[in-house]
Amino acid sequence: MLSRLTIRNYAIIEEVDIQFSDNLNIITGETGAGKSILVGALGLVLGDRADSTVLADKNKKAVVEAVFSQLDFAEIDKLISEWDIDTADELLLRREINAGGKSRAFINDSPVNLAQLHQLAGMLVDLHQQFDTMELGSSTFQLNVLDALATHSSLRKEYAQFYNEYESLRKELAALKESQALANREADFHRFLFEELDNANFKDGEIEELDAELKLLSHAEQIKAVLGRVNFILQESEQPVVQSVRSAIQQLGAVVGFHQEIPQLSQRLQSAYIELQDIQSELENLNDKIQMDGARIDVLQQRIALAQKLFKKHNVSSTKELLAVKDLLEEKLLIIDQAGEKILSIEKQLTVVLVKAQKVADQLSAGRKRQVSPLEKKTKELLTRVGMPNAMLKVDIQPQELSQSGADKISFLFDANKTGRFEPLEKVASGGELSRLMLSLKSLVADSLQMPTLIFDEIDSGISGEAARQVGILMKELGQQHQVISITHQPQIAARANAHYYVYKKEKSGQIRTHIRRLGEDERIEAIARMLGGEPPSAVALENAREMVAG
Repeated sequence: MLSRLTIRNYAIIEEVDIQFSDNLNIITGETGAGKSILVGALGLVLGDRADSTVLADKNKKAVVEAVFSQLDFAEIDKLISEWDIDTADELLLRREINAGGKSRAFINDSPVNLAQLHQLAGMLVDLHQQFDTMELGSSTFQLNVLDALATHSSLRKEYAQFYNEYESLRKELAALKESQALANREADFHRFLFEELDNANFKDGEIEELDAELKLLSHAEQIKAVLGRVNFILQESEQPVVQSVRSAIQQLGAVVGFHQEIPQLSQRLQSAYIELQDIQSELENLNDKIQMDGARIDVLQQRIALAQKLFKKHNVSSTKELLAVKDLLEEKLLIIDQAGEKILSIEKQLTVVLVKAQKVADQLSAGRKRQVSPLEKKTKELLTRVGMPNAMLKVDIQPQELSQSGADKISFLFDANKTGRFEPLEKVASGGELSRLMLSLKSLVADSLQMPTLIFDEIDSGISGEAARQVGILMKELGQQHQVISITHQPQIAARANAHYYVYKKEKSGQIRTHIRRLGEDERIEAIARMLGGEPPSAVALENAREMVAG
């Protein structure tokens, strides 16, 4: 509930501080005293736009603070937590406007943007002004009225779970189908590229090995010639190197015992002799293995040419990279093949969830239809009480495709004068009629909905006497379950207040300023008497006021 409203430097308000009661709060005052200014200031802290013209003193900033207490809405706690705002027993909303017209908004002293302030405020305050009938004409509001009367809270949550799951699956299915359609357009090209690589059947490292083999075969003649010459030098020339080293070893053997370093040198020469023999043998074997093979060269050249073509096509330079391209293409083709299976699976899930959602939607529809006749009857009774005996409400329910709220299209139709023609509310009802209809509907669902603080700004325009008295009674009843704040000119409504506030103007330092104060019991009677009979109140008016307050 709104426990406190503080306004500083706003319009003709220097500073006011109002502490509201939990039940029915009535605000009265003479025309032009500043009651509408209070509503404007409240709208500011609830997220309305503002400019510097609202500043009473252009050298100071305007500040409006609203303190809310007794908060037990889980949605509010969740929202505050999502915004990472410190929680407390009370919720403080503040709006500041500087001389340049720039404003700042705060929730529990944490800076927020205007959208956040407006979103939270909508959960805290229901501000209903004269001719403000957009909510009443909203199909969402109309549907919520029926669901509140049918106690559909748990059923709505169950339906929302199935519907959200249905929507999630539906979107996933649409995305998959779109993706598959795109993939199918590319599938033939991807399959061609994959089959080309698959038919080439390159193994890891193969192309590099083929390239090395081609280099060998292409230079086979030159290699054999060199090997032959080296082998000739080592073994077959007039002075073969191997034989010359062997002769040197034999000659050293003749003097090996005459010098201590000669045995070591002889041993080293012996090792060199053995190594030269091995080299000569391997050269001979290698020379025998290397053969001229023109046919093999042709095969290698064709294979390498294919590899180079694929390298260029896929912008790679190694067998490893080419095989990676092949694996990626294979994966894409596999995904395309699997997408069809996944689409079938989701379609089956979608059918199951749709059946569940439709079942709950049917239960909602049945419950709503059961409430139509009682709602029309009770609304008729309340409208008669508030001075509209010829007015009737008709609830029209038509089937529609599943939506967030079920499978029903709800329309409230209205006939103000027993014409027999029911039309949409906005076409046939005046502002005053809509206001009293809204009050009637909200009083019917007050026990069933977690409604925020209800604020009515002169919605009693155009009524008086018994109708005004009944409006006051309805507000009083509504105030037993919810905090209600109402600005009124009707004494019959003011008499029902749990707390009565009086708005007045007072001159200070040559300037007119608006003030507000809560009236005591005797002051209330006098204020209501003035509303009945003018200034000064007569003894009869005072007695009438006393009876109205007591009644």
